[in-house]
Amino acid sequence: MAPTSAEFVADAKRSVRRLEMRDSYMLSDPWWKAWQAGRFEEYPEPPAWPALIREVTGRGVSVRRARIVSEPVSEYIRFEYATTAGIVTAGERVRWVPRRLAAGLALPGTDCWIVDGDRVLFTFYSGDGEVVGRELGGVEAVTLCLDAFEAAWAVGVDHQDYRV
Repeated sequence: MAPTSAEFVADAKRSVRRLEMRDSYMLSDPWWKAWQAGRFEEYPEPPAWPALIREVTGRGVSVRRARIVSEPVSEYIRFEYATTAGIVTAGERVRWVPRRLAAGLALPGTDCWIVDGDRVLFTFYSGDGEVVGRELGGVEAVTLCLDAFEAAWAVGVDHQDYRV
């Protein structure tokens, strides 16, 4: 059985890389729904993820996330952009990659986590962005995902410089 994203990241010794390629995720998420309804202040940021990132980066692990996004961005990406400060403050580095800059990149078929440069975890989603499964990839997949991540990172725009 594949680990959860949090379990996979918590096990990192040197590095964590996250490659995201969807324009929406988990539309059933109460945090997203509150933001969409203009009641975001009623729902503080879920504390588990920033706490995990602080713990992992506190051990000296580098955590980077590349988000490939369509422009103009979707409403869900506006939500992600508005809520990214929490993970950046916790120590995660985030770059936004306009899809036009990623058009020539060889990318995996779904989002992935790469830990320590030698393990990859794929996450599979339904059409409306709900997680439907996770799977560990083999050695060839690790190489593909590392190359894809680094290529996307190279053309990405740091969070503090990106505007939606």
